[in-house]
Amino acid sequence: MNQLVGERISIATFKAQTTRHRIMGIVNTPDMQIVFSDTPGVLKPNYKLQESMLAFSESALKDADVLLYVTDVVENPEKNMDFLQKVQKMTIPVILLINKIDELSNGANGANGANGSQQLLTAIVEKWHTLLPNAEILPISAKNKFGVDILLKRIQELLPESPAFFDKDQLTDKPARFFVSEIIREKILLYYDKEIPYSVEVVVERFKEDDRKIHINAVIYVERDTQKGIIIGHQGIALKKVSTEARKTLEKFFDKHIYLEIFVKVDKDWRSSKKELDNFGYNPE
Repeated sequence: MNQLVGERISIATFKAQTTRHRIMGIVNTPDMQIVFSDTPGVLKPNYKLQESMLAFSESALKDADVLLYVTDVVENPEKNMDFLQKVQKMTIPVILLINKIDELSNGANGANGANGSQQLLTAIVEKWHTLLPNAEILPISAKNKFGVDILLKRIQELLPESPAFFDKDQLTDKPARFFVSEIIREKILLYYDKEIPYSVEVVVERFKEDDRKIHINAVIYVERDTQKGIIIGHQGIALKKVSTEARKTLEKFFDKHIYLEIFVKVDKDWRSSKKELDNFGYNPE
């Protein structure tokens, strides 16, 4: 979605389950408005947070005019068969995007070169065609912007005429505080291993802006005291790194000086608490 919108709306890391919410990115031209809705990846939920994430994904099936089903060259389709069966029954246009085709080229260079890469891609396309026979299939590389222009043109052709849903200068449906919490969470995904990033929620408690600067107070919630210790690190070094890197990204995002304070608190088993998930904004309704 970041490539299609032309702005960094969704955080992106190499780790699974990076996206937790349904995030809208809005493209405006003089004669057109396209509203993209980026959802969490499809997964089989193991706790209430993941149930909410799946609900965000399924909600996109109800109100979309065109569905972009994003996979890649290594994903095993069988793991998401329950969701795929719902996609198979849809009457709206479905475009299947096979992302990361640049990785096929990298992997094939040592063996059969371009021919080997093309053979691998053909096999992937054929497999997906049997699973979603009514879908248009488009190989892309979001990283290299390959196929993005073709995709955008095809979306324009498929969308029905309708009044604009948002103001012409609006880029997303999310408030500034949301992007602060997401950028901090992105740094945690990048700098911590194992379960730590998935046990974390970030809440912005203060966001005070003037013409030149923004003062931000944020809280990182974890589920265990041991996790709190890991997030802070020895003599606070780990938390300082997260804060510094988040501040740099936030200054680019808002184009202002950022004063950022981050605290760490324990909220036991918040991922399995409906009350806490509602408080953190994970109610898909």
